[in-house]
Order: sequence, then structure tokens, then C-alpha cells
Amino acid sequence: MANTNLPEVWLRGPLPQLHPLLQPVAHALLQAREELNELMADFPNELLWNKVAGMASPGFHLQHLTGVLNRLFTYARGEALSEEQLNYLATEGKPTNKIYTVTELVENFNYEVNEAIQQLGTASEANLTDFRGVGRAQLPSTIIGLYTHSAEHTMRHLGQLIVTVGVLKELF
Repeated sequence: MANTNLPEVWLRGPLPQLHPLLQPVAHALLQAREELNELMADFPNELLWNKVAGMASPGFHLQHLTGVLNRLFTYARGEALSEEQLNYLATEGKPTNKIYTVTELVENFNYEVNEAIQQLGTASEANLTDFRGVGRAQLPSTIIGLYTHSAEHTMRHLGQLIVTVGVLKELF
């Protein structure tokens, strides 16, 4: 859970292992992790796949947040997505034989944030503007573009998750 005595992550100082250009990405991902863990701490499994007013379910957001981080950081390494990653993408937010719990989905997200921070720690300023192909169409981006998008996309979906969870808690 987030420590309310601490300022937001971006005001706690730089992470020593990361290049200064990548600090905002890491700070956003760490802030999202703290907020998501606090938000989902007492959320009931029974509401995980509920939708309100056509909004995506909390379960979808949790799967999607994890999957997108994994995919974007794969592209940043210059790798193609594996069959496992493509299968994960195809099942985000859809019923499967696997029954997920809130705890499992949060732990999966936490793991992916840790992996992302580790990868950011190995990034070199020299290649941040190198191009990388994204998706099957190999649309152009840069490594720093992929990292930046991972941060903004994570925060966008966290915001949607906050609203959805808040509404579901009020209704149920």
C-alpha cells in the first residue's frame, strides 16, 4: 500500500540506476503500481469482471496494464512478440478456463513493473532514439517513444480503473 507520509514518487528523487531521461517513465510506473495496489487491496473477486455503463471491467484493465507493459518493453528490446504474448493479448478481458483473483492480477502487474524498471536500468542513452517496429505492421517508434508510451498508457488505464472500481464499490 502507498505510504501516505511520502510525496508522490516523482518527488522522492531519482532512481540511481536509471538515466535521467528515463526517470519520468520509471516514476510514472512506480506511482501507478502504488496507487493500483492501494486501490485493489480490498476489492472483491466477485466484481472483477463486472462492467458498468459499457466501461471495461477491472479484470480487463488489470490484464491489459500488465500485457501492454510486457509488449511495449519487448518491442523496445527489438524483439517480436512470442506466441505466448499473442495468446495473452487475445484473451485480455475475456472469459477463460483460468479463474483469476484480484491478488493474482495485481501481482502480475507488480511483476511487470519490476521487469520494466530493470530494463530501464540497462537502457543506454546512445540508443534511445533508435527506431523500433511496433506490432505486426511494424509501425515506427523509438525506444524512448515506447518507454514514454508505456508510462502514459499505464496512467490512462489506471485512471479508468480508479473510476470503474469506485463505481462498482458504490453499486455493490
